[in-house]
Amino acid sequence: MNDPLKATGAGPPIDPDAALRLYESNDIHTLGELADGVRRRLHGSAAFYNINRHINYTNYCVLSCKFCSFFRPYPKKTSPGASMLRDERSSPGDEALSAAPWTDASAGYELSVAEVIDRARFAYAAGATEVHIVGGLHPKLPFDYYLDLCRGIRETCPHLHVKAFTAIEIIHFTRISRPRLSIAEVLTKLREAGLQSLPGGGAEIFDDRVHHETFKTKVGEAEWFDVHRTAHELGIFTNATMLYGHVETRAERITHLMKLRAHQAESLKNRPAHFNCVIPLSFIPEGSQLAHLPGPTGLEDLKTLAISRIVCDNIPHIKAFWIMQSPKLAQVALNWGVDDIDGTVVYYDITKREGAGTTHQELTVDRLKRLIVEAGFTPVERDTLYRRVLRDARSWRVEGEPWEVPFDPARSAAAEMTPPPESAFVPLGLPE
Repeated sequence: MNDPLKATGAGPPIDPDAALRLYESNDIHTLGELADGVRRRLHGSAAFYNINRHINYTNYCVLSCKFCSFFRPYPKKTSPGASMLRDERSSPGDEALSAAPWTDASAGYELSVAEVIDRARFAYAAGATEVHIVGGLHPKLPFDYYLDLCRGIRETCPHLHVKAFTAIEIIHFTRISRPRLSIAEVLTKLREAGLQSLPGGGAEIFDDRVHHETFKTKVGEAEWFDVHRTAHELGIFTNATMLYGHVETRAERITHLMKLRAHQAESLKNRPAHFNCVIPLSFIPEGSQLAHLPGPTGLEDLKTLAISRIVCDNIPHIKAFWIMQSPKLAQVALNWGVDDIDGTVVYYDITKREGAGTTHQELTVDRLKRLIVEAGFTPVERDTLYRRVLRDARSWRVEGEPWEVPFDPARSAAAEMTPPPESAFVPLGLPE
């Protein structure tokens, strides 16, 4: 068992036993100092943010993960005069269950390709450098929908980085493509259409017990790593997540992080791309089938972020996604190993920290920079691949690139929350 104090330097990585001892220690200040030491060794006083825009193209999903408050069942056909069929988890007379948000198919939505492109175009005009696109596993959308989405954004917004589709979505695409395609073939077609990197969602916790208890209908660890391994072999950079604070133990979280570290070591050694960032996601119980659980405390959030930095010392960045941990805790976490607090976001429908909160969840650039400065760090605007963005009042460019992108500083990405005219949207025209 190695010494936790020595394992956080530039020497051998920490082992699981030592990491667990740190995790369970009540000396949170020493834990923070150790994580901060790794963070400063890698990034000095820099703290990163970006100007981005999240787009969730549908909340219809064929899965029913217990921790998820986002998904809705796809509507089933009913006979004339009949009410909409309940989700299969409900039973006659179970009014509490039938009233749960995840049984309400009428609250589902799907965006047309034109609508997604329109939202991306608006963000681009307002100065965004990245669009982050994920959604549920829609049972009807064809693979061409996703290709057209990437292609349309690339043609309309040539320098807007398209980070899209979790590993779970990529597996779904292999199943709906006709003829059936491999993971490599799906990723290649998406990249040719305009995809540039993958987010890290869908990892949850790499443990068979946790998988069976909370998301047994979803593909597991092996498939998730298959997608990211293939992406790295193709030169596509990705991120990695960990959803913590539900039914898993601290030891299971550490095992999850160790598996990410091992994968990263192989990618750094043998593949042209790798993980850019680890994003520990704090479980928000409200609206999910696990709403009876308390969720993690702020102290547990800080400990988990710090342990993630210490364990995954070969992954460059640790992000505190302020949507999940709150802006103020993300700010504090900058001194507990975190070097990135994400970006402007604008719209986020997957979780709403206050339960019934709005999907408009946005931080301005001024507030992001203020949070960083107040914590004692230097704000650095980055692109998706952590290259520095150089920006003046009317244009931005990525350091080292010959092009620049004009934008209108008077435009607010939040203004898009007022929908454009109906004529701007093209019906999906999907088969039954």
